[in-house]
Amino acid sequence: MSENHNKRGRTEREIQQRILRAIFELRMPPGARLTESVLAETFSVSRTVIRLVIARLTQDGILVKKPNGATCIAAPTRAEIGQVLHVRRMIEPVIVKDLSGSYKNLSFSSIEEHLKKEDSARLSGSYGDLVRLTGEFHLHLAKLTGNRFLVDLIAQLQALVCLGVLMYTHTETACPEDEHRQIADAIMRGDKSLAVERMIHHLDHIEQAILSSSKNHVQFSETLKWLSGK
Repeated sequence: MSENHNKRGRTEREIQQRILRAIFELRMPPGARLTESVLAETFSVSRTVIRLVIARLTQDGILVKKPNGATCIAAPTRAEIGQVLHVRRMIEPVIVKDLSGSYKNLSFSSIEEHLKKEDSARLSGSYGDLVRLTGEFHLHLAKLTGNRFLVDLIAQLQALVCLGVLMYTHTETACPEDEHRQIADAIMRGDKSLAVERMIHHLDHIEQAILSSSKNHVQFSETLKWLSGK
């Protein structure tokens, strides 16, 4: 992605991160419609820049294009999230099994650093950041495989589940503090069966947590003020 700057010095990446943060903090709820012209005015950039940001977020599964041309934040149903988790249960146990088998040849410094960030977000009560970070944990595991196709797939799948967690669960219940650490510990010990068992348990836990509903109502006008920094 190019790094075009607007007059405030923000890049496309910074705008993307600002929008992502708004989504994960539920300032912009799943299902909300995004308009190029409004976002361009909010960030004081051209619509071309906003199109690039929207294209990237759509590729990552965060945004969806409707048949009428509208762009909305993805709002997967419980049934759709169940289907996504079914796919993840076919893939991620294999990932942790493979990583456990080659653990002596891998560096887990990125995982350790990431788990510290999760702990920090949990302690500070930054649940929007916590949801994002807990999703990214799975992306870090995929990156350790060195398979870019797998990374792209997990990026999209985990994004949809993160949106489901935001929509349907109490974040602290869906993101328990010990499960990622337990998975990582099993991998770093080279215990294939335990790593697989813990990953399956973790994904099952997320699916069960999504059975409880959470209602969130956000005034989009207030979101636009927050996005622009006003």
